[in-house]
Amino acid sequence: QVQLVESGGGSVQPGGSLRLSCGTSVYTYSTPRMAWFRQAPGKEREGVAALSTGNGITFYADSVKGRFTISQADAKDTLYLQMNSLKPEDSAVYYCAADRRPGLSGSSWMLAGAYGYWGQGTQVTVSS
Repeated sequence: QVQLVESGGGSVQPGGSLRLSCGTSVYTYSTPRMAWFRQAPGKEREGVAALSTGNGITFYADSVKGRFTISQADAKDTLYLQMNSLKPEDSAVYYCAADRRPGLSGSSWMLAGAYGYWGQGTQVTVSS
């Protein structure tokens, strides 16, 4: 079993920054697939960014490219999402996801079914 615990959410003004953290109960190399998803009220859960922890390849949704950065801690026990230039449309509950299956490719990273473990979510609100 893999446990994921998100933190770092909060309220910020447009243009501001937040860094989300996802603490893992196993080393990230045990979960080759790791990702951040988000879900706004009345909308489907969508993939934001993903990381193949073995080779460091990253994937981003078009809506966050150039603004968000996914990374893992040197200690291999935490996943991060650095969010800059935040917009009101980034407001959502953000979830950390992981899976023990081999790494990611193509557009599969955006599928919720590609991940078997999920955190409880952390709220991000971008508002003036």
